[in-house]
Amino acid sequence: MITIIELFAIATSVLAFGMALWLYTWVKAQPAGNKKLEDIGAYIQQGANTFLKREYSILSRFAGVIAILILLFIPTPIWKGSMQNIVMAVSFLIGATFSALAGKVGIQVATIANRKAAAASQTGIKFAFLAGFRGGAVMGMAVVGTSLLGVTAVFMITGDATAILGFSFGASSLALFAKAGGGIFTKTADISADLVGKVELGIPEDDPRNPAVIADNVGDNVGDVAGMGADLFDSNVASMAAALVMALYLDGSASTDNVAIVFCYAALGLLASIIGVGTARMGKLGNPNHALSSSTYATTALYVIFTAVATLVLDFSWRIWAAAIIGLGVGTIIGIASDYFTNDEKHPVHHVAKASETGPAFTILGGVSYGLLSVLPAMAGIAVAALAAYLVCAPLGPGYAMFGISMAAVGMLSIVGMIISNDAYGPIVDNARGLVEMGGLGERALRITDSLDSAGNTVKAVTKGFAIAAAGLTVIALLGAFMAEVNDAARALGMGEQFLSGFDLMNPLVFFGLLIGAAIPAVFSAMLILGVERNAQRMISEIHRQFLTIKGLKEGQEGVVPQYDRCIDIATIGALKELIPAGLMAIIVTLLVGFIGGVQAIGGFLTGNIVSGLLLALFMSNSGGLWDNTKKYIESGKFGGRGCDAHKAAVVGDTVGDPFKDTAGPSINTQITVVSLISSLMSSVFLTASLF
Repeated sequence: MITIIELFAIATSVLAFGMALWLYTWVKAQPAGNKKLEDIGAYIQQGANTFLKREYSILSRFAGVIAILILLFIPTPIWKGSMQNIVMAVSFLIGATFSALAGKVGIQVATIANRKAAAASQTGIKFAFLAGFRGGAVMGMAVVGTSLLGVTAVFMITGDATAILGFSFGASSLALFAKAGGGIFTKTADISADLVGKVELGIPEDDPRNPAVIADNVGDNVGDVAGMGADLFDSNVASMAAALVMALYLDGSASTDNVAIVFCYAALGLLASIIGVGTARMGKLGNPNHALSSSTYATTALYVIFTAVATLVLDFSWRIWAAAIIGLGVGTIIGIASDYFTNDEKHPVHHVAKASETGPAFTILGGVSYGLLSVLPAMAGIAVAALAAYLVCAPLGPGYAMFGISMAAVGMLSIVGMIISNDAYGPIVDNARGLVEMGGLGERALRITDSLDSAGNTVKAVTKGFAIAAAGLTVIALLGAFMAEVNDAARALGMGEQFLSGFDLMNPLVFFGLLIGAAIPAVFSAMLILGVERNAQRMISEIHRQFLTIKGLKEGQEGVVPQYDRCIDIATIGALKELIPAGLMAIIVTLLVGFIGGVQAIGGFLTGNIVSGLLLALFMSNSGGLWDNTKKYIESGKFGGRGCDAHKAAVVGDTVGDPFKDTAGPSINTQITVVSLISSLMSSVFLTASLF
């Protein structure tokens, strides 16, 4: 049965690629806009591809060094005759390559879809919405199809869950740096454009006179499309890897129902997403928020039905099915909670907008307070999902409780194809709105793209909350996978059948690891935000220089064009310079804790890292989303509208929120995944070569 299900998973992946190709063809066939629109769009595409090429050039060298280290030392020194090292190194490189490929596909279609959505806004909202959503859906289908195909193929060839961890580590490592680099690039340009354009000069958001506007649009693609795609690719692969490690640990065989259920449920989630994407339409109300929500709920319902039928027909455990559905349900609830704190139709945004009339200090205080409040429902949701899945599956036997948590993570990420489609829609329509303004397509087109962009901001906040929550469950499952890997290594070394059954907080080694692990997300975030600050300072100086030295630029004289490429270069060079240190810091500290305190200290380290990382990620993501929509709410005419004191205060809040929600916040969950995977891969080394 397992072989048939693996073949079904591969067939579903191929179907997803077919769907992606059809969507790409549809988007590309849509009418083009005027020449000015095409020229600006081509400039954005060129900038995004140039950044990606330079970033991947650096990351390929980094991946090569890591692959050599894996070949030499993981899971055991190669001179001890371990062929598994070669499998691990190759799996790592395949994971990194697939992750990079998913980001490249996303950039390619997003930089075409933005032009098509802008051009379609001249005729109406329906086709403008479809161009944006279907462009994003290409990314969704490519990312999930690639992740499912990669995991299935590696597992079929090796039958080894540790090789899957290597594949996942490759995906996570590249995602960590891609998300950090893209986030630094996009927020450098966004902050600089807003502070000089909106606050100092009072010109519109996407005014072509501003030298940073093209870099800002490039950043939307490299940060929110390629970066978020790599992030969710990593989470999806990591959830399957953790579940497969525990499935094999439970039964000791690759041909079991537990392994089969992981592939079956993951494939059915992709199938539900394919159908959901294919049926997404703008309804009679012409409300993009409603269209995005209804297609997501339809996908969720399809997944519940598909997995229930599969469980009945294939005689899987209903308890494991319940754990997956618990994860999916809690993911939906966390998305709704994120929506409440960030949606411009809800009280928190209205409250902070009103407070902005009194000055930026109250904008900041309100956003911070609501961001902190938003942490509780999400953290409680993750805790309830983990506890419920644990209790539901515990009666199945020893080890099944943690397997239940891993299946809750698989369930939560089951509709990730639809989630990525929604998420990538956001930056596409954001770009489209800028293109409409820069291309002079008129007020009607601007109103339509403003409506699409507002829905994109809301859905981005929801998907970021979902991604962080999914990472939370995934890394709890990876903690279980770490214990399983340690126990396997201990058994092989004759150290007992159940070397680790938990982590005692009164053990000083565990507590040592806990405190260090809890500090890492804060330091990691600070390094990324400081990177954005340093880079933005450089770009603001460049914008000032251009406005002072290029005659007629500030006045908007005909034929006077800013030097857009200078700002793109500053964002690119700065992002590539800043992206490596923060990621390396997290990796090096993990290794130090493992070599000093061994597996007990690593258990504490991972626990502290998970708890503080989730708290900080949720806080920053929701605060940033709230400040962004507060600014847009005031720009819609509330509390004085554009240019008033409340608007200037809201722009300051949005500037603070930009690196929160698009650089540090969403990068933390990838950081947690990376250190969890390193810990599992190094488990046998930490078991035998630690100081204490």
